[in-house]
Amino acid sequence: MTGGGKVFFVGAGPGDPELITLKGKKILEKADVVVYTGSLLNPEILKYAKEGAQLFDSSRMDLEEIVQTLVKAAKEGKIVVRLHDGDPSFYGAIKEQMDLLDKEGIEYEVIPGVSSLQAAAASLKLELTLPGVSQTVIITRPEGKTPITGADNLVELARHRATMAIFLGVHAIRKVVDKLRLGGYPEDTPVAVVYKASWPEEEIVKGTLRDIAEKVEGENIKSTALILVGDVIEPKDYGRSRLYDAGFTHGFRRGKGNV
Repeated sequence: MTGGGKVFFVGAGPGDPELITLKGKKILEKADVVVYTGSLLNPEILKYAKEGAQLFDSSRMDLEEIVQTLVKAAKEGKIVVRLHDGDPSFYGAIKEQMDLLDKEGIEYEVIPGVSSLQAAAASLKLELTLPGVSQTVIITRPEGKTPITGADNLVELARHRATMAIFLGVHAIRKVVDKLRLGGYPEDTPVAVVYKASWPEEEIVKGTLRDIAEKVEGENIKSTALILVGDVIEPKDYGRSRLYDAGFTHGFRRGKGNV
């Protein structure tokens, strides 16, 4: 690598600027160049950038322009932050960026962020993996410009009856609901839609597969929202965790009654 610079892919968090990690904030404060997802990011996060840092809105750039900006700055020995909303490992399109940086011999690091999934669960005060209800979370999206086939199809995934987090689908909420029904979720399955989780304008709409589409359309929510599906949202009953059970022994505690 020439020049000694480095690129950091940083998850900025779901919206609340205080939900960036300490590590991500420290790197952002040092960055000479910041390329950020302007169409999705809360602009308040940019207040952590130092005075004089060069800021580039990637919503106005294509892949090659983004990578060229990263490569040029790194080769000049600069600290470069590629700032993604949420956590970049979910639908962040970072693999293609990293592959191109590899071809250029540019050093990079990924700093995780808080996803809108975690922010939505926090706003709803949910545990997504309740004993006796669901121990599995499926993270997916409906078909759009990115084709989805086979086992990735919403109908097939719904057959598991797990907790499901559906990104990038609220604009097609009726089609999403239809596929979930076809997959076997009952009509009374609880659903929560969280618009802009952790932002000041956050909105929560709760219902069931029977009525959630009508409720979401009534609130005119068409983007920037996460759909959560499953009985963990309104559990009728669940088992307590064995981890804290008084009679359960593990590596740090001997259960009561165990010799």
